[in-house]
Amino acid sequence: VAPFTIALIIMAMLAVMEIVGLMFGMGLSGLLDSALPDFDADMDADADAPDADGAAGVLGAVTSWLSIGRVPLLVLIVAFLTGFGLAGVIGQNAVKGLIGVYLPVPVAVIAALFVALPVTRHLGLALARLVPKEETDAVSRDSFVGRTAVVIRGEAKQGLPAEAKLKDRAGTVQYVLVEPDEAGATFQEGAEVILVEQKGPVFRAIANTLPALSGSVG
Repeated sequence: VAPFTIALIIMAMLAVMEIVGLMFGMGLSGLLDSALPDFDADMDADADAPDADGAAGVLGAVTSWLSIGRVPLLVLIVAFLTGFGLAGVIGQNAVKGLIGVYLPVPVAVIAALFVALPVTRHLGLALARLVPKEETDAVSRDSFVGRTAVVIRGEAKQGLPAEAKLKDRAGTVQYVLVEPDEAGATFQEGAEVILVEQKGPVFRAIANTLPALSGSVG
């Protein structure tokens, strides 16, 4: 039962990390979601490539099936680890009670996966219906450049991004990681910034000095 106990321990550690992170102004959930690649944009680019194959379609199908990008990633990870761990521990103990020995680890792991993946999928689908629509609409992150954002958690420095929120072109709320474009600059919580460049999962930003754009995030 070691792999399943380890899964449950990791799940508990993630919960503790989330709580500690929130105490210091930077939740793990926000960091994970901000670090997610833009699957829609990546798949569109792959589809236009001359040597595009079925990889993009497979990736899109898997992420869609698991509701990745529609609900907080940390929730899906915790759901998977919990389902995997409990299915393994309960299943192995049930088998041992029936036949006196545990199943071989590879067999038990495969069986637990067949339980954990559907559990993760159905929880994701249920949460996707409950999460407010303005926080789950898929929009290309490239379109965020030029928009105003407000730092909501943490202090942003170069190399140490903080979480910020903005409204996309449809007026829906999105969450991103931001860091100053200028070396030595910092953004405190509540600071309004303008996104000027995307560097992977992080956006470079400058302080908003334009009154016309102030308060546009809400």
